[in-house]
Amino acid sequence: MGNYKISTATIVRTVCLLLALANQLLSAMGKPIIPIESSTVEQLVTAGITTVTALVAWWNNNSFSKEAIQADSVLENLKKQVH
Repeated sequence: MGNYKISTATIVRTVCLLLALANQLLSAMGKPIIPIESSTVEQLVTAGITTVTALVAWWNNNSFSKEAIQADSVLENLKKQVH
């Protein structure tokens, strides 16, 4: 058996995504985390933050399961053999 650990980058991207989604939901309920005077600007900013964070968070391979982490390890070993 190998060492199966979720990468720090995966955790950070996931937390950022969760924060952006929480802000989006709270904003929709009229209780935004990011206080902005104009509701239109607030909605646009919040939607933009959510969209950008979602794209950045899931652009990379996010491995949570034991099998996915093991597959990442196999892939890295194969890459090392090629170079």
